[in-house]
Amino acid sequence: MRALRTAASGMAAQQLNVEVISNNIANMNTVGFKRQRAEFQDLIYQNVERMGAQSSSQGTVVPTGIQVGLGVKAGSVYRITEQGTPAQTGNDYDVAIDGRGYFQITLPSGETAYTRAGNFSLNGEGQLVTDDGYAVEPAIQIPQDAVDVSISKSGQVQVITDGTPEPQVVGQLEIATFFNEAGLESIGDNLLLETAASGTATPGVPGDPGFGQLLQGFTESSNVDAVSEISALIIAQRAYEMNSKVISTADEMMSVSANVKN
Repeated sequence: MRALRTAASGMAAQQLNVEVISNNIANMNTVGFKRQRAEFQDLIYQNVERMGAQSSSQGTVVPTGIQVGLGVKAGSVYRITEQGTPAQTGNDYDVAIDGRGYFQITLPSGETAYTRAGNFSLNGEGQLVTDDGYAVEPAIQIPQDAVDVSISKSGQVQVITDGTPEPQVVGQLEIATFFNEAGLESIGDNLLLETAASGTATPGVPGDPGFGQLLQGFTESSNVDAVSEISALIIAQRAYEMNSKVISTADEMMSVSANVKN
């Protein structure tokens, strides 16, 4: 009976759906996190009677035919890149992007990763780094005698040192954009990698056309909406239960047919 396999594919699809939703909910407080959405596709169809087939010697054709679907499969898990709410932190080294763009991070392997999480700090050498100690690109070096640090909306980093009232420029933050942001590969730790699907990174100065601006003393909150996720979770649970009910019903029907006596 086709219904058994069809409903089983539906249960597997809703299991994936719940896993995606649970990951969204788990990352509600993750800086710069972008929620994901599972998308599905119907499986192949069996043609019991093909539409357009000739139905008589007079040339009449079958108008609709009979096609039986064989279930559902996962099409993709899509990242929704809408802006998260800026959250004020009071930390001079925290920076949020208001608009398009990603911070560029140098991994220990030398590869460049990208992130929306701008909760930066200084390492022992005064270099601007992520929580894991990975350096921000281009490198920003803060002098040890700096008493105040200012990061403009365009990414220019200025410091005031002890005994020098005039601000000094010590670096310029850049961000990168992509044709298809959803095509970036997540590797954990709030980091993303460029792929063939995302297109090549286009670095630029914050505030330029097509690039977002920076907000010092803020971080970008996760764009997960708790109410929407809980609603989606309930719908997925109900769909899973209904597919389970189909399997039970199909099993009962097969049992009845097996017990039919001549």
